[in-house]
Amino acid sequence: MVPTALGALLALLPLASTLQSPADAQHGGWMPEPPEPALRRLSHSLLAHYQKGTRPVRDWRTTTNVAIDLMVYAILSVDEKNQVLTTYIWYRQHWTDEFLKWDPTHFDNLTQISLPVESIWVPDILINEFVDVGKSPHVPYVYVSHHGEVQNLKPIQVMTACSLDIYNFPFDVQNCSLTFTSWLHHIRDINLSLWRQPELVKFDRSVFMNQGEWELLYVLSHFQEFSVKSSDSYAEMKFYVVIRRRPLFYTVSLLLPSIFLMVMDIVGFYLPPHSGERVSFKITLLLGYSVFLIIVSDTLPATAVGTPLIGIYFVVCMALLVISLTETILIVRLVHKQDLQPHVPEWMKHLLLERATILLCIRDRKKLSQSRMQSLDTSGQVENNDSTAKLTSYVCKDPQECGAVGGTRSALAFAGRTEGSAALQEVLRETMAIRQLLEKREEFRDVAREWLQVGYVLDVLLFRVYLAAVLAYSITLGTLWSVWRDA
Repeated sequence: MVPTALGALLALLPLASTLQSPADAQHGGWMPEPPEPALRRLSHSLLAHYQKGTRPVRDWRTTTNVAIDLMVYAILSVDEKNQVLTTYIWYRQHWTDEFLKWDPTHFDNLTQISLPVESIWVPDILINEFVDVGKSPHVPYVYVSHHGEVQNLKPIQVMTACSLDIYNFPFDVQNCSLTFTSWLHHIRDINLSLWRQPELVKFDRSVFMNQGEWELLYVLSHFQEFSVKSSDSYAEMKFYVVIRRRPLFYTVSLLLPSIFLMVMDIVGFYLPPHSGERVSFKITLLLGYSVFLIIVSDTLPATAVGTPLIGIYFVVCMALLVISLTETILIVRLVHKQDLQPHVPEWMKHLLLERATILLCIRDRKKLSQSRMQSLDTSGQVENNDSTAKLTSYVCKDPQECGAVGGTRSALAFAGRTEGSAALQEVLRETMAIRQLLEKREEFRDVAREWLQVGYVLDVLLFRVYLAAVLAYSITLGTLWSVWRDA
């Protein structure tokens, strides 16, 4: 009897311990441990015997299909010299892991769990155009659903090589590719596909920060297979990021100052051709344009591949300014100091004073040339005295004319003997000298008038040719840049 009673007492001890009051529990009584949370039980159940070093398929002939997606967040920099594009993207991967499946009813209806990315198998998908390690924040977890679907979401700063074409700068559009592919696995092991529809990827600018120099036009996607030296094929997914430069800053700081200087050069042709102020004005413009090119040289993109069209535009504008200065020097030299010039050749008169005036619609050239001659005559008394001195010296230096003067003096001497008047001899001698001087002066005035007419017509002709060249060049560049901007 005693052993039986003792066994019954020992059997009742656990029941008594479970029926103790909360007060007894607070005073150090024993309480049963709560059940383990579903997240812990599920994580332990999934990772206890997981092998992350092998591809997660039960049949090795099964292909792991990885769906990828891309959203462009920002264009950080475009290095034209080194041909490097730096972007910040949101990258997403999706694949099925056959060893990460469970029944939600056994784990409190839990259908999704986050697991450490270091604890599971992750596909070795890289970007072929990588040229530097991306400075990306580390995301330590992935999402896993009860069907075994794994979602790996992470932001990446991508520094990739890109063939940048700056010929159309500052209206250039760049097309850079991001090629995602498995570095080791063939297409029969890992295949790639697009997570969303191509149309949704193309025009998705929901997260793009478009306040910088570049704006995102669209993102194209393309799947293809490639092989190396007839070996097994690899799958790759290409994303073409198409961006366009905003040209307003460069238009204001580069194009408009150059256009203003060229307009002032054209306006400078309206200065009188016989005035030396035109030469000084155009030399000042050429010097100012040279300083402008030195200032903007750091703004232009520099590449070893080619020169942007805007650089060619600046060079041509400089050449036009040099041509304009050369034309001005030629005209000023032609119409200046006409006193000792010969007469205008007949062929030049025929071409410039007859044919060219009709072609250029110059109606009042004679009246204009006379007014210019009057302005030349009234330019200063010192110049007139110099011209008279030149004419006098010219008369004395010619032997034939000196002989004619000697004959005239003999006639005057003979008249003086016959008439016997010394005063009359002096008056006649001075009168003949003045008449001869006036005839020579009138002859030089006619020569100067002819050369001034030639210079005026030639100046108008060259100005219109120059203006036509500038307009044709401007229209061509404007058309090209408009087409490239709207393309």
